[in-house]
Amino acid sequence: MKNTKTVGIVGGTGYTAGELMRILLGHSQFQLRSVTSRNAAGQRVSDVHTDLVQLSHLHFSTDLSADLDLVFLCLPHGQSRLWLEQNRLPASAKVVDLSRDYRLGNSEYVYGLPEVHRNRIVEVERVANPGCFATAIQLALLPLAAAAELQQEIHISAITGSTGAGQTPLPTTHFSWRHGNVSVYKAFRHQHLEEIGQTLTFLQPGFDKPLTFIPFRGGFTRGILAAVYLESGLGQEAAAGMYADYYRDHPFVFITDKNPDLKQVVNTNNCILYLQKEAGKLMIISIIDNLVKGAAGQAVQNANLMFGLDEMDGLQLKASAF
Repeated sequence: MKNTKTVGIVGGTGYTAGELMRILLGHSQFQLRSVTSRNAAGQRVSDVHTDLVQLSHLHFSTDLSADLDLVFLCLPHGQSRLWLEQNRLPASAKVVDLSRDYRLGNSEYVYGLPEVHRNRIVEVERVANPGCFATAIQLALLPLAAAAELQQEIHISAITGSTGAGQTPLPTTHFSWRHGNVSVYKAFRHQHLEEIGQTLTFLQPGFDKPLTFIPFRGGFTRGILAAVYLESGLGQEAAAGMYADYYRDHPFVFITDKNPDLKQVVNTNNCILYLQKEAGKLMIISIIDNLVKGAAGQAVQNANLMFGLDEMDGLQLKASAF
């Protein structure tokens, strides 16, 4: 492939890394060359990610190749910063970090939400990929913030699939507990609230309204559905026009006039938004795949922008609707 960029992944055994590799397989300009793992070093990638038999020639290693153009950090939260302190990156490599280590107030890393910071992402060497809940919720609110229409408390109820908790088994991720079950967790104090507030304040300086967030664990594997509502003087038509205008040049966000369901976005980098005005309240439903637009897909979208490539390269994925 002409002008192919060589790619490495640090921390390659988790769900997000597996999705990242699936996407890179279909990319016209990125060639995956190196995947690290301390625990799986020497094993074939396809022995861990069994859906990736096309990558059977690749093996996990302990160290990155030396001549990479791009590195994705797919490490647990708190470990990306430590890894960068203890290891040397290839000299010319750009970095997309999928942990939360550099999302807040970091001058070296640009917050990688293209629907806000696209013009900055194209100019930088380091990007901090947003969180999954944060992505879904922010996409529901960006047009309102950009128009300074966030004047009241914002209420959010959102549910996520079990892959959002990562691959390491926990009592609340086992099939026998999760299947046919639902529960609330981290009510009012979810870690993604800080990055959501950071973005809303960037778009609407002085924003200081409460974000009341109730997250749910769902009895399904992947996807996020967020229902966001607030008091608003906007009418249905005016709100719909505002959202259509804001997202006109953003290829992965779609406005629908029909109440959506989660399977419309699973396995894709898309976000679908649905607006409903009722008795003075504006509700925005936002749906994404937590592993794609909420993680690996958005990371590739950011990398495309960083290298001046087509933003959609590798990401024209169809949903698994049945």
